[in-house]
Amino acid sequence: MMENSLRFAAVDIGSNAVRLMFAYVFETDLGPIFKKASLIRLPIRLGESSFHNKNIPEDKVNALVHSLKGFKDLMKAFDVISYRACATSAMRDAKNSVEVIEKIRTQCGINIELIDGNEEASLIFENHIAEKLGGHDAFIYMDVGGGSTEFTLYNDGKKKESRSFNIGTIRLKDDLVAETTWTDMNLWLTKIKSIYSPKQIIGSGGNINTLFKLSYQKEMEPLKRAKIKKLLKQLKNLSYDEKIAKLGLRPDRADVIVPATELFLLAMNKSGVKEVIVPKVGLADGIIHQLYDEYKANSTLFQK
Repeated sequence: MMENSLRFAAVDIGSNAVRLMFAYVFETDLGPIFKKASLIRLPIRLGESSFHNKNIPEDKVNALVHSLKGFKDLMKAFDVISYRACATSAMRDAKNSVEVIEKIRTQCGINIELIDGNEEASLIFENHIAEKLGGHDAFIYMDVGGGSTEFTLYNDGKKKESRSFNIGTIRLKDDLVAETTWTDMNLWLTKIKSIYSPKQIIGSGGNINTLFKLSYQKEMEPLKRAKIKKLLKQLKNLSYDEKIAKLGLRPDRADVIVPATELFLLAMNKSGVKEVIVPKVGLADGIIHQLYDEYKANSTLFQK
């Protein structure tokens, strides 16, 4: 079975962490099956510097370079067909992003694409989770990152709207979200509620995955609003050290999990949604899906 698999790789250079993903795609009579081979998460936290100083410092640039040199070697070992590396909010905000991307290209042989919020939302949408849920109901994809939150509205089997807002966990932790940004997000979600009456939010990102793990629910069982509120109360009653010691959270998750949970509850309130589906997918997964689609399209074109 492994010999018949297609192999792809993705890099998500986020504001809180860098994720390196390797994945198999098995082509079957029932359609392609996507399986993660490995996911490496490195809490480099580019946003801590970028959002405050509009600059990525040398120590974090060096950490990126070392990480991506290793990634390049691992891609050779895994024998991937293709890869894509994307950088998001923190790199978008940094004035030295062009220099950083060029340094990575020359020293690592990795081409980094600086994508905007709308493309980030579109890539997350590539996971097609809403399609798998079926029906003609409206759903909201919601991905909470360190620097921004992406929304995609999916209705009657089609993508209708998408928006990106500079509201992420590191910005929240450091009180760096502008009032106008809050207003824009609230107005957009209220509009979505009045037009589409979405049934569920499909949540992605490390924080909602952590909340789902803490809920001890079955796979794909919806997280109800009441459950999320209960988890928020539990989290607020624990100190930073207690979140790590008692709940097993990573240090870079323990200090942002509360504002992330509050953000999900706010989005649910404004959109009228009462539950969240947590499929445990994100930007890197969407990149893998896109790479496979491009591979199939090119293969078909070549055969013609």
